[in-house]
Amino acid sequence: MSSLTAVRYRPTSYQRGEDTRRRILETAIDVFATVGYEGAGTRMLAERAGVNLPAIQYYFGSKEGLYRAAIGHIAEQIDLRMAPVADRVRAALGRDGATPKELLGLLHEIVEAFVTLVVGGGQLESRRLLFARAELERAAALDPLHEIAMRQVVDPCRALIGRLLRRPDDDETTILKTMTLLGQVTVFCNQGCRRALGWTEFTEERMQAIRSVMREHIDAIFCAMPGATS
Repeated sequence: MSSLTAVRYRPTSYQRGEDTRRRILETAIDVFATVGYEGAGTRMLAERAGVNLPAIQYYFGSKEGLYRAAIGHIAEQIDLRMAPVADRVRAALGRDGATPKELLGLLHEIVEAFVTLVVGGGQLESRRLLFARAELERAAALDPLHEIAMRQVVDPCRALIGRLLRRPDDDETTILKTMTLLGQVTVFCNQGCRRALGWTEFTEERMQAIRSVMREHIDAIFCAMPGATS
């Protein structure tokens, strides 16, 4: 390779900076999940991430800034993964003529995407522990995550279920059914559930098994309704 080509493919300062920032964020998720906010010192965070201590201040301003950014990073992943199907749901609900069959198909789609979000990807256990700790501490940093989860998961599901039930989306029955359905997915974040299944990890085959069961449950609830498949 010529020296000119070598220079052309050399990572830019921006790329290196983004890699460093991402490494700090991913490390922070693991550390905050394991030892909590109070137990995580900036020196520990820097050492685990393999960066100099000033790097945390440079990229995030402070430990609190890093904590908020770590939760924000997870929120961004939720937004990225769920936005496409949530947008399709809103588009279908916003036009005349959407059939129950089409809405049921979209409900399958958004719940299956939620399965992939909840049990797929890296740092599953760290994400679960971080959320649990933040909820106990009533951390305001969780607000952006709650907002995105409501906008891209709960609200579209609630709107679909309300339409299928012929009830308002803010009706108590609609909300109960929505949260019960989504809760059937989030239960797999629980170690006890995984222990009962004998699963130490979520392979694609196991995620597909969860999706299939969720599809069966949705059909059992809604396909028996008049006009549900027309």
